[in-house]
Amino acid sequence: MSNYPKIGIRPTIDGRQGGVRESLEEKTMALAHAVADLISSNLRNGDGSPVECVIADTTIGRVAETAACNEKFEREGVGSTITVTSCWCYGGETMDMNPHWPKAVWGFNGTERPGAVYLASVLAAHSQKGLPAFGIYGHDVQDLDDNTIPADVAEKILRFARAAQAVATMRGKSYLSMGSVSMGIAGSMVDPDFFQEYLGMSNESIDMTEIIRRMSEGIYDPEEYRKAMEWAEKHCKPNEGEDICNASNGKAKDRAGKDSDWEFTVKQAIIMRDLMHGNPRLLELGFKEEAMGHNAIVGGFQGQRQWTDFYPNADFPEAILNTSFDWNGTREPITIATENDALNGVAMLFGHLLTNRAAIFSDVRTYWSPEAVKRVTGKELTGMAKGGMIHLINSGATTLDGTGQATDIQGNPTMKHHWELTDADTDKMLKATTWYPANRDYFRGGGFSSNFLSKGGMPVTMARLNLVKGLGPVLQIAEGWTADIDPEIHAILDKRTDPSWPTTWFVPRLDPRTDAFKDVYSVMNNWGANHGAISYGHIGADLITLASILRIPVGMHNVPDVDIFRPSAWNSFGMDKEGSDFRACKNYGPIYK
Repeated sequence: MSNYPKIGIRPTIDGRQGGVRESLEEKTMALAHAVADLISSNLRNGDGSPVECVIADTTIGRVAETAACNEKFEREGVGSTITVTSCWCYGGETMDMNPHWPKAVWGFNGTERPGAVYLASVLAAHSQKGLPAFGIYGHDVQDLDDNTIPADVAEKILRFARAAQAVATMRGKSYLSMGSVSMGIAGSMVDPDFFQEYLGMSNESIDMTEIIRRMSEGIYDPEEYRKAMEWAEKHCKPNEGEDICNASNGKAKDRAGKDSDWEFTVKQAIIMRDLMHGNPRLLELGFKEEAMGHNAIVGGFQGQRQWTDFYPNADFPEAILNTSFDWNGTREPITIATENDALNGVAMLFGHLLTNRAAIFSDVRTYWSPEAVKRVTGKELTGMAKGGMIHLINSGATTLDGTGQATDIQGNPTMKHHWELTDADTDKMLKATTWYPANRDYFRGGGFSSNFLSKGGMPVTMARLNLVKGLGPVLQIAEGWTADIDPEIHAILDKRTDPSWPTTWFVPRLDPRTDAFKDVYSVMNNWGANHGAISYGHIGADLITLASILRIPVGMHNVPDVDIFRPSAWNSFGMDKEGSDFRACKNYGPIYK
């Protein structure tokens, strides 16, 4: 992306000239600049650039100044707004009425001027007009000359800003389906109405033969292909594993066949990226139409079975595109959903936009109870996994960031922002990844599957978006950690599934107050689909805020109530937080409908 949305800061003020307004100008503008500085100093876009804020040219006291502010914001590419004030203002004349801009209001908690009164008044106006806004009110009274932002206020401003920027970044982009429905998976039955009405996105679709056409007609950058192959020869082929899946079935390819698969899949990775984002180099090569791409911020590749029954699988392209680096160095991860599971792709996109990090795509494959582990292995689970664990594993398209080989300053495993990665980090990720020839009982056309074991101890959040007839979209969230287990236990359990695929052992944080999180089994038993999107960090609260902006209810989560931040209008739909969320989302409906 070259142009990210900006956040508009709206300093509202008491419109009475002749003493009142003049006495508040400096204070009000100071608050606006403080909010802008807070956001730009703490939040970044996907390319690593600071999130930009635009402040109205003047304070906003009357409707004419509101209109002037709106005009400026439209010109400047604003995608969401935060209104700030330390005093009473004229609510209906100063409020943000744009139905597509997520909006929040910070009413300064001070006794000299009634900023909190305006906050309550304008939030009531937002609710009455069907334009939900987030209310931000500091816990402690501040002095009028205090322009600092208290910690509790800053936390809410940044939580809103992260979610609002994600919403604005998605708007106007597209989801690219490369192929169609994979093996009858419901998530790959892409619903264009959902994308249009809830996310403000369009749907693009190509047949997978378009990839073959581009290969056959040379519609890719030959110099980049040469560079990518040299990189794969140096960093991936030396880690090619033994053909453990095909050694006994007579389906193993010879060296020439495996070399051909490497050339095919590397070329496919370049073409899939070009299909999503476009490539100006193609214009130089005379491919004007193909150079444009499909304006896709997320995509999915069908693969199974029509492709994989004949061609090499797309595990390498999917894995490397979802990773924070490739043959060109570090870069923003490119979100691709395996099996064209668009709903899991959206959950991955949510996590990526909130964290600017890669997201893991995985099957939510197996719950292993302590008793079952003891029966199968003769050994007991200990440590974090002693109460049981969930085996996250899929056919090899998981981001290499998921290895956990990058470390923070304390030496803990992490998944870094791409601009933080060092050569040592990327080298360790590559060396921790084995590329096994694909199991040709599953993938008749061959290819390769990535294999690694995620390091334990990383805080992660697993999410999943589902569509439910009569309800619409609903989000599930489970915060937890990756877990280290006894290597002998891992070896035995891994072989029962497929030892050529990557594994992440996941332990959710339990909450005995809720049925879905009373134990690890219940988390698995309540999960709504066969896939999950796993993001680094405990981002459940941010996901809840994001979902409320999009009017998507959250049906399952283990986020503490104190961290839940939704529009103030949700308080009018009942005192039970989850019930009010469902009722509010149904009442307001999708933003873009």
